[in-house]
Amino acid sequence: MSGSCRPRPTALPARRRPVGKVVFPCRLLCSPKTGLRDILQDYNRKRQLKSGSTLPVSLTGMKSNMFTVKRPFSTSHSSVDLKEMKKFQLLAHKWWDEEGEYAALHSMNDIRVPFIRDTLLSMSSNYHLGNPLSGIKILDVGCGGGLLSEPLGRLGASVTGIDPVEDNIRTADRHKSFDPVLAKRIQYKSSSLEEIVEESMETFDVIVASEVVEHVADLETFIKCCSQVLKPEGSLFITTINKTQLSYVLGIVVAEKIMGIVPEGTHEWEKFVPPEELERLLESNGFSVKSMKGMLYNPLSGSWSWVESTSLNYAVHAVKAGAPAQSHATDTLPETDVQQRSATAGTAGTVPDSAV
Repeated sequence: MSGSCRPRPTALPARRRPVGKVVFPCRLLCSPKTGLRDILQDYNRKRQLKSGSTLPVSLTGMKSNMFTVKRPFSTSHSSVDLKEMKKFQLLAHKWWDEEGEYAALHSMNDIRVPFIRDTLLSMSSNYHLGNPLSGIKILDVGCGGGLLSEPLGRLGASVTGIDPVEDNIRTADRHKSFDPVLAKRIQYKSSSLEEIVEESMETFDVIVASEVVEHVADLETFIKCCSQVLKPEGSLFITTINKTQLSYVLGIVVAEKIMGIVPEGTHEWEKFVPPEELERLLESNGFSVKSMKGMLYNPLSGSWSWVESTSLNYAVHAVKAGAPAQSHATDTLPETDVQQRSATAGTAGTVPDSAV
């Protein structure tokens, strides 16, 4: 990271991420069923040697026992989980290390930023050449070090990033200060979502909560607060992890315990969110789910792609019911017009955070 701004590329560059210590088990790619079983057996052997435990973990056992676990809800009516805060406090200085613990989040910008941009362009008749999201107020909940806030700001949006971890906000503030344009478009606050509800009722056109809902203490309260601070007809974008047998094996055992793609203990399988549960909570709080797409991370290339299956990671776009907000038009643009605008926007400022 440098103290001066470097020239920004005009299009999304090809990502060249060294795979380093990431060696994805080829048997998993070749034979999913056998591969998952072998990986669990390898993990059990290592765990038994380390702790003396003789408790077996099997695919059959997981299928019969794990899916009876309900997602715990807090009775405190707060979405902030203090244990989660402590986890991210320890890594607050590492947000902008592209080859570190947040490498996968840097790479995720290559698909999540265009997803947000193109969806919003398809809903609006107002388009600003060079700044396609100009005039749109976005709330980035759980913004961390600003990995998603910055590219949205480069697209012209006015972004407010909130995070309960003060060190995350300090990191985000420091990084945006290197770019005078971003310093004007983005503001960060050390705050929970509930703490800004009263001052921000129906304030934002868009809310993004990327890789956040699997860390909150009370998902129902979180979704309710999103509805309260979002304008009528406003958009909510969520990316998260499904609660499946496969997500346990790949998201916990492989990614954390075997390959070290993310720090061990980052995720708790019990807090993963099935799409059906998320859709139910959204609809009960006045949202209509418009699209849901599966996401897949390839550790060999360090890249994300869209897939049909939502059994691992997935993205959701939902719209709050109500009268049309003045900053958005209700007419949907023809597909050819959206594609043309998206192509123009892609050369106007959609670059991943890694370009900074």
